[in-house]
Amino acid sequence: MTDKGRRQFWSKYFLHQAGRCLRGFENGIDEARQADDFEKFFESDESSYALTLAYPDEILLETAKNYGVDIDGRSKREIVRELMLKREDY
Repeated sequence: MTDKGRRQFWSKYFLHQAGRCLRGFENGIDEARQADDFEKFFESDESSYALTLAYPDEILLETAKNYGVDIDGRSKREIVRELMLKREDY
């Protein structure tokens, strides 16, 4: 391989690695943003209304039991939040 060929190889390799690094960084930012949005969703009953207050208690509690979520002494918001986290595990 000539010097020019080696330089081209390393230049392409560097650009490829830099691209991978940037994609990884962007993915990390997206994950952090999603985690932040998830936490904001469960900050209040108003923001999580569709899953907490409007969801029938019987169905919610039965679903929580089926997924092994402890429901004793916990608010609906806490139960739904844990269910959502468990959903990501399945």
